[in-house]
Amino acid sequence: MSTKQFLTEHLDVTPEIASFFYYEADLMDERRYNEWLDLLHEDIKYFMPMRRNVKFGQHAEKENTKLGSDISWFDEGKWTLTKRVEQILTGVHYAEEPLSRISHLITNVRVLEQSKAENGLRTVKTSCRFMVYLNRVEYEVNTMVGKRYDTLVETEDGWRVLEREIILDQNVLLVKNLTAFF
Repeated sequence: MSTKQFLTEHLDVTPEIASFFYYEADLMDERRYNEWLDLLHEDIKYFMPMRRNVKFGQHAEKENTKLGSDISWFDEGKWTLTKRVEQILTGVHYAEEPLSRISHLITNVRVLEQSKAENGLRTVKTSCRFMVYLNRVEYEVNTMVGKRYDTLVETEDGWRVLEREIILDQNVLLVKNLTAFF
């Protein structure tokens, strides 16, 4: 496939997917977590591997921990994500008292693959980059930057996130807690 074909093949759906991601980011930033949960498929796989420093040439094989066999920052489904949201919304969550001020920036949204089911509903695989800015109390400031790989499925009610892999561009977590969603 030529570069031109690759770049134009998914132009029809890319603005729609980007808009979905921007809306999702707004829901998280505005702490509308229950509405955010509604955007997640019931069978979601939400995964953030840990990163390792490895020798040159071993990045593809060894840099990230593997889903289902290694330890990770997140390996969650809808139930666990729902419980995390419920805990934050109690107002007595130690790591979120007082609540963090947070901004999600999403960029470089690309549709990598798309397919259509017999019922006409689409599935898309995407990649994007993110920056999550957190500020707590007076002086606690954290920035997390990375890339995300999502699989979205179209439903009668709109797009739902079926799979999310979050790759932080750091191997030592510098933030004090991981209460943010990505």
